Amino acid sequence: METSCSEAYIGRENCIFLYLCAQIYLSKTDMDISHIEHLGIAVKSIEAHLPYYETVLGLKCYNMEVIEDQKVKTAFFQVGQTKIELLEPLSEDSTIAKFIEKRGEGVHHIAFAVHSLQVALEEAELKGVQLIDKAPRNGAESLQIAFLHPKSTGGVLTELCDLKI
Repeated sequence: METSCSEAYIGRENCIFLYLCAQIYLSKTDMDISHIEHLGIAVKSIEAHLPYYETVLGLKCYNMEVIEDQKVKTAFFQVGQTKIELLEPLSEDSTIAKFIEKRGEGVHHIAFAVHSLQVALEEAELKGVQLIDKAPRNGAESLQIAFLHPKSTGGVLTELCDLKI
């Protein structure tokens, strides 16, 4: 059996240890989060909440859209680089309706903008995070999105969004 110069100098066990440490270090990557993309807030009625956001807070709703496959209507407000997304259920069997029934109106999720959604999902899964979405899907404002399960994120439903450049 041949030994390399490094094995002869530092010993086989230390060489294996250093090799494994280097592999862990080199494989360690981050999700490359850019910023908080938005906060999702579940409401029974967007129209009922518009006066608070527009009149009290002075924000302007710049976009409303229906996401049919998620059975939800959304309204967006810009606050600096971050948005507030109001989520109104369109049917009783939507995830937002179930959330409101169980927990009441309020903060539903936090969304982070990432430079590569697929890489971020793979990184999260490698680190033991339970994924709701194993692949990106279409979300509001033409964003590609995916959710991480709150059982793996300290009870906070977390959405990852592909960064729009």
